[in-house]
Amino acid sequence: MLKESSKRRLLEIARASITAAVEKRPLPKAQEDAPELQTRSGCFVTLKTHGDLRGCLGHFTSNQSLYTLINETARASALDDPRFFSNRIRPAELKEVDIEISVLSPLERIDDPMNIELGTHGIYIRSGMAAGCFLPQVATETGWSKEEFLGTCCSHKAGLASDAWRDPETEVLVFTAEVFGEDDLHRRG
Repeated sequence: MLKESSKRRLLEIARASITAAVEKRPLPKAQEDAPELQTRSGCFVTLKTHGDLRGCLGHFTSNQSLYTLINETARASALDDPRFFSNRIRPAELKEVDIEISVLSPLERIDDPMNIELGTHGIYIRSGMAAGCFLPQVATETGWSKEEFLGTCCSHKAGLASDAWRDPETEVLVFTAEVFGEDDLHRRG
């Protein structure tokens, strides 16, 4: 679990990165000495305006410090998510953008996909060159059943048949995430 101060700092780094990206300025340089921010783990940065997704990209692993990965991933979420190439965040919208960070545990293969825990496990499904993922919070936000969570990841994210998760050749990996956002920290003070 990250300390509250580390979460705040990571959100500040993400906010500065997104602002610079949208305003077409260079990526801000960040330097952090806190041991928590030096760890090597994957992360995703999710951007929303008024509850609507505006960007979400991430990495499952990293050979960089967490704060460096957050800096780069926040920028990528604002500019490089292909779902939003025609509707990127504009400078006038920056104040409306809500940032959510998910710091990931390592991926772990699961033998029986029905053993996933909705709201706790994120999933990464791959078969051949096709792959897709959902963060743990997607199950909670959508209210999907396990079958819907797995099937929608296969069909909408990986481009596979919706029942591909049942195929023994398809790998289903799980992970957990420590998820926090600006709204969470503002509510707690």
